[in-house]
Amino acid sequence: MSRADYKHFLTIPTRWMDNDIYGHVNNVVYYSWFDTVINEYLIRAGGLDIHNAPIVGFCVDSGCTYKQSFSFPEPISAGLRVSKLGNSSVRYEVGLFGEGDEQPRASGFFVHVFVDRASSRSVPVPPTIRQALQAIHA
Repeated sequence: MSRADYKHFLTIPTRWMDNDIYGHVNNVVYYSWFDTVINEYLIRAGGLDIHNAPIVGFCVDSGCTYKQSFSFPEPISAGLRVSKLGNSSVRYEVGLFGEGDEQPRASGFFVHVFVDRASSRSVPVPPTIRQALQAIHA
């Protein structure tokens, strides 16, 4: 996929502590970027109240393919889209781009199942969040 395939973007700065001993951003940081772009979108576009919402998304599956590294102090552009929207789950696709990149340096997926916060039982995606997810559905 290319940059044009993603519907929402968030610029995320790299931090000095993101680099590992090999001089590039450590692989675990990529997953935090996935989590950041997804939750920023859910909060901003879907109205998710991360502190008080009775329904929240739990990650049940994720994966990443690394093609080219990032290094501090390089900013990244995280592209987001929804590839599958079910009754209680959503599969996001994320592409991580450097400045001027048309192809992602890393791409991956993240699956949320929406659950009742108190019981951890799956429930339908809340209407306002569903509407936001439909807006970035591929």
